[in-house]
Parts: sequence; structure tokens; C-alpha cells
Amino acid sequence: ALRSHYGFDSFFCQPGIDGAHEKGGVEGEIGRFRRRHLVPVPAVASLDQLNELIAAADLIDDGRVIAGHHGTISVEFAAEKPSLAAAPIEVFDTAVTAIRRVDQRSRVAVAQCYYSVPVRYVGTRVLARRTATRIEIVDGATVIATHPRVVGRHLDVLDLDHYLEILSRKPGALPGAAALVQARNSGVFTDAHQRYWDAARDRHGDGPGTRMLIELLLAHRHLPRSAVIAAMADAAATGVLAPAAVII
Repeated sequence: ALRSHYGFDSFFCQPGIDGAHEKGGVEGEIGRFRRRHLVPVPAVASLDQLNELIAAADLIDDGRVIAGHHGTISVEFAAEKPSLAAAPIEVFDTAVTAIRRVDQRSRVAVAQCYYSVPVRYVGTRVLARRTATRIEIVDGATVIATHPRVVGRHLDVLDLDHYLEILSRKPGALPGAAALVQARNSGVFTDAHQRYWDAARDRHGDGPGTRMLIELLLAHRHLPRSAVIAAMADAAATGVLAPAAVII
């Protein structure tokens, strides 16, 4: 992608040309891209959103004609692509790894931020793998948690599913849980979840109603998410709130 968008792919394909003299031109094109698409600095909520913004800018630049060329970048790259060397078969792992202990809040510290894992791992040591965009937490050969990487310091990235077992024993902690706030903000905890929860608490009380909700949140682990959400919406509308009935 860089070779096509910055117009320096051709020298990679020509025998006897090492391309060292092109270094200044390459850096100049990258600077032009930055000034055109990233000034002022874009406000994004995540690295994934930033990558989407850059991909959209790449598509815009596909229609650009570089000085001294006759076709657009996309046209010239299509012509040169057959001459490019094949990509390596083996993927180079760029992850930075470290052994970390899971703290009492079921989090692992990675690069001054905290990422949740299932509560059964509290106090154990796990392997944290950090890439430019993702954090993976591994126990042995099993990936136990995956999160988008955040940029900042002392930030929490929490998955509500990781805390369900303990919340089922302490349902009063759910309404104020930071993991619930993040689940709402990300759209994981939907209006259908909230309507079911409200109906269950109105009929059965706060504690039992919250346990009913948690039973259905646990059902997301083995049933299609969209089906569970649709069933919860129907349950709230009809008043048939028993979790077993909703799952059926």
C-alpha cells in the first residue's frame, strides 16, 4: 500500500536499482500525506478509527497523479503489481511480550494501561502480547482475553463478560460497575438488555432481577448474540421474563 500511494514502487521492480537515492522522495511523499490528511491532528476514539481514517485517505490518493507520471496512482500500481515480489509466506510476529500478574480487579497492566481478563485468573501469571493495535492475554496456549490497544496512561479497558461470575454472587455491584459503563458506551450492552433488566427488577426486585439479566448475559457465550438480544426484547414486551424461557 505504501509503495502504491507514495509513488515509489517502480524502483523495487527494476533489476540493478537499489532505490537508495529515492529515500528523500519517499520521506517527502509521507510528509505530504501527513500534511494533507493528518493536519490538524484528527480526533479519534481508538487506533482502529485512526486506521479507518488513513485507509479512506489512501483511497482519495489513489486518484492522484504524481508529477512526471501520466496515470493515477491506482492505474500505475495495477500495471506494476505483477512485477512485485511475492509476500513472505511466514508472518513476522511484531508483538512485544511480557509476563504479568493479574491484579485483584482482574486486570493486567500493559504499557501503563489495564486490560481485563476473566476473574478466575486473579492472582495468576499470564503472558501479555502487545502489538500496535491489539492486546492479547495468553494462559499457556489459550488466549483468554483480547482487547483493542488504547493510547494513554492509567486507562482501564474492561470486558463485562469477564466479571459475570462474581457479579452473579454480588448483583448489587452491577449498576455502578465500570465494565457496565464501557459495555454501554461500546454498544455491547444494548437498549434491549436495559429494557429486560428494568422489567425483571420491577417484577422480582433488584437482586433477583439482576441475576436474571446476568444469566442471559452468560448465554451470549454459547448462543448467537443477535438471537439472545431479540429474545430479550420480546421478553420485555410480553412479560415472559424467566431466563430459561428467553433462552428457549
